Amino acid sequence: MTDVAGPAPVVVDRPERSRFEVLVGDEVAGRAFYTLDDGLIVFTHTEVDDRFGGRGLGGVLARGALDAARARGLRVRPDCPFIRSWIEKHPEYSP
Repeated sequence: MTDVAGPAPVVVDRPERSRFEVLVGDEVAGRAFYTLDDGLIVFTHTEVDDRFGGRGLGGVLARGALDAARARGLRVRPDCPFIRSWIEKHPEYSP
């Protein structure tokens, strides 16, 4: 669950770093790393910093990254166990 008292989290793509970031205010709270090749985005690793744990930011990050991939018409391969598990719980995001 996100912290309702703080700023709303925002997911941004950082293609120069091959990752999506979830920002809380001006702080990077988590990252979803990926590779991109010929219309396929492969999510390889996702992490949320310990001090931001327990706020549901991993889910916010997964949803934002997958929404961005879908909006660009990319095929998705969830090699990252967290992203794969999140998709299983949200079948509307199944590749």
